[in-house]
Amino acid sequence: MPDSAHSLAEAGLVPHHAPVHVAIIMDGNRRWAQARGLPVALGHKAGADAARRAIEAAGNAGVRWLTLFAFSSENWQRPEEEVRELTGLLRFYLNNEVNALSREGVRLRVIGDRARFGEDLRRLIDRAEEATAHNTALNLNVALSYGARAEILAAARALAAAVARGDITPEAIDETAFGRHLTTAGMPDPDLIIRTSGEQRLSNFLLWQAAYAEFSFQPVLWPDFSQADFQAALESFASRERRYGARFP
Repeated sequence: MPDSAHSLAEAGLVPHHAPVHVAIIMDGNRRWAQARGLPVALGHKAGADAARRAIEAAGNAGVRWLTLFAFSSENWQRPEEEVRELTGLLRFYLNNEVNALSREGVRLRVIGDRARFGEDLRRLIDRAEEATAHNTALNLNVALSYGARAEILAAARALAAAVARGDITPEAIDETAFGRHLTTAGMPDPDLIIRTSGEQRLSNFLLWQAAYAEFSFQPVLWPDFSQADFQAALESFASRERRYGARFP
C-alpha cells in the first residue's frame, strides 16, 4: 500500500473517499524566487520540480485524473522575457520528461488554446500526447494558455453554430451537450481543487467543471509543495460530506 494510503487508513478514512480527479492551481513561483533573491526563471524551474512531485503523489494515492494549471491565457500579458522562459521550460520538459511519464503509465493531454504557441511547440505537444495515448495509470491534463471563460464562450459559439445548421434544437441543449463542447469533454469533473500560495480564488480555471468541487487552499508556495501537502489535502477531502446541492435532514 502506498504511504498516502497508509496515512488515510490510519486516519480512519476509507480508500473510496479519495478523489477521482484532483486539479491544482500552481501558484507562487515568482514570490518563491523573489523571496530568495533569485531570477523568476528559477522559480518556474522549481515549480516544474514540484509538479513532478505532485504527479508522483497522485499516482501513489490512486488518483486517476490530475489537472495542473500551468499557464493561463492571462499569462501572455506577463513580460516578454518571462513568457519566453516559461515556454522554453515547457519545451525542455516535453523533450525530456515524456519517456519517463510513459514508463510510469501516465497519459498526457493538454487543454487550452495551443494555437497561440509556436509551431515547434505545438508539434512537441502533439508528439507527447501521441506517445502517451495508451497509458492508463494516471490521466495527466496540463492546462496551457487556458482560460475558462474563453472555453465556455467557444462551447456556446459551437452550439449556436450547430443550431443554425439545424444539427441540434435549442431544447436539446443540456449540461451533457454543453460539456461535450468543452476542452475537458470525456473527463470527470474535479472532485478536489488545490490552490497554493494562500490565495483563495479560481482565477478563471475550470469554472464550469468546478460546480461541486471541494477546495483546499494552502499557504505553501508552489515550489515548496510536497507529497505530504498533497496527502494532507486528500485527508481533508476524505473527511468531508459531499451533498452536490441536495438537502438532507
